[in-house]
Amino acid sequence: MAKGNINVSVENIFPLIKKFLYSDHEIFLRELISNATDATLKLKHLTSIGEAKVEYGNPIIEVKIDKEGKKLHIIDQGIGMTAEEVEKYINQVAFSGAEEFLDKYKDAGKDAGIIGHFGLGFYSAFMVADKVEIITKSYKDEPAAHWTCDGSPEFTLVEADKKERGTEIILHISEDEQEFLEEARIRELLTKYNKFMPIPIKFGTKEINDPDFTPKTTKDKDGKETTEPHKQITVDDIINNPDPAWTKQPADLEDEDYKKFYRELYPMQFEEPLFNIHLNVDYPFNLTGILYFPKMTNDLNIQKDKIQLYQNQVFVTDNVEGIVPEFLTMLRGVIDSPDIPLNVSRSYLQADGNVKKISSYITRKVADKLKSLFNNNREDFEKKWDDIKIVIEYGMLSEEKFFEKADAFALYPTVDGKYYTFEELTNAIKAKQTDKDDKMVILYASNKDEQHSYIQAAKDKGYEVLLLDSPIVSHLMQKLETSKENISFARVDADHIDNLIKKDDTTISKLSDEEKTKLDELLKDVVPSEKFIVQLEAMDSSASPFMITQPEFMRRMKEMQQTGGGMFGMGNMPEMYNLVVNTNHDLVNEILNTKTRKKQERLINQSLDLARLSQGLLKGEELTNFIKRSYDMIK
Repeated sequence: MAKGNINVSVENIFPLIKKFLYSDHEIFLRELISNATDATLKLKHLTSIGEAKVEYGNPIIEVKIDKEGKKLHIIDQGIGMTAEEVEKYINQVAFSGAEEFLDKYKDAGKDAGIIGHFGLGFYSAFMVADKVEIITKSYKDEPAAHWTCDGSPEFTLVEADKKERGTEIILHISEDEQEFLEEARIRELLTKYNKFMPIPIKFGTKEINDPDFTPKTTKDKDGKETTEPHKQITVDDIINNPDPAWTKQPADLEDEDYKKFYRELYPMQFEEPLFNIHLNVDYPFNLTGILYFPKMTNDLNIQKDKIQLYQNQVFVTDNVEGIVPEFLTMLRGVIDSPDIPLNVSRSYLQADGNVKKISSYITRKVADKLKSLFNNNREDFEKKWDDIKIVIEYGMLSEEKFFEKADAFALYPTVDGKYYTFEELTNAIKAKQTDKDDKMVILYASNKDEQHSYIQAAKDKGYEVLLLDSPIVSHLMQKLETSKENISFARVDADHIDNLIKKDDTTISKLSDEEKTKLDELLKDVVPSEKFIVQLEAMDSSASPFMITQPEFMRRMKEMQQTGGGMFGMGNMPEMYNLVVNTNHDLVNEILNTKTRKKQERLINQSLDLARLSQGLLKGEELTNFIKRSYDMIK
């Protein structure tokens, strides 16, 4: 029997492990199963190259609960260790960074995220156990070893009578950690962290129908059929899928395989994904994975913890910010890379060179896939546009390289259901929608019904009107205006149509200057100045007499501030509108020439109400009063 002290120069590191790592204490199981998996895969490698003269077979990892004995067992059939190796790897290597760990993290608090960073993975067991035993037998022809430690620097190491190759770790669970003796809790952790580990993990047994048994059907004397019950057999309950879809080559998978894997990842998600992107790269870093585009809404507060990050099929986190470009955190799926450390702080991740390369690669890969989908089946891509546009628009705003690539597939739909790329759009509108200053004006609406009259006015001129209704479209237009030459966006209700796209020819007003002054004074007396700025315009006599507009700049800045950005303070400013009055309309002429002030006011208010109604601004009590006044006029 050998006794000794673990090679540490500090008084007792175990309480410090518990203190600093306590917020992540459940991951002890992940760490121990990861070690068991490594040991098994090492054996596989050594047998494949002929260095280990043993049968690899079909090894499994087993997790067992001994509730009565208050013990948790993790058993593997891997490479095992000799007594000398236990001394080296458990007593020395695992603590080689102990002093560095203490110096670096003693003031870091609970979120340091350092398990595994200094070889402390095995010792995470002491977060939940008062005593830990290792019984291990190497694949080499040497006696088994039995190591025991009670959470102090002292350990014992004796020979064991274990006959089978591999390692068994026994955790004597602490009184205050008894939850880890509950089957439901352990199953939850195995499913969370080890669902796709590459070695089968057994956790108990289960009953299934015997696949080799065919139930007999018999008939009684009355001809009634009876089928005997299906024979049940007991089998190992393997809780993981060792060969998940992302570990395979895209050429070996069909559409149904991707959908099946999606259902495996998200069993409570009943809606099928729109399409997927299979990531597979081995240079300049290793990365595999599958990303799925689910149906999107215009809600930017979408849940962003649906992508799962793995390291060699070991679950790490579903908080992938800093690894996956932010605009893609709205997607779902899996990313697996051995080049991402298992446990590091968020700031470490964001500064890591490999992580930055991975983020850039994912951006490029997603852009290439979108371009390919667009080129291969444009009609289908257009049908899906409303469900994916929020991700693409967000990407165009946040990632410059994605913005450049998006020119090939980002779509700009019209109110009539046509879809243009940016190049197609500019070619289509260049001739008619270029103003007198040689600037191309791109007209758009955000609501087809509410802005119908303005859209119609634009169409009457032969202009194309886009339908842009996502919550970040104001930011996107700002970005496009600064990135593209000689273009501007204008919502159709930002002004009357002749002012939105100013041409050289100007319409002459039927009113004299004196009449315009009189009309202006009259309107300013009647129209509430806190809501409307009166704007007299000479327009076509068939255009609306009264039109309510909201200046593009003011409205856009307010919208941008509401979704982050824009000019400070604009979001809190009251809504202000322009009341555009067509001086060439017969009704305006009638208002001006009506003899009684009372009738003038009634005509102005009625016209203003109609303009507000067409804009969707008449609501609640004001709408009720308008309807009542209208009925009174009919009477």
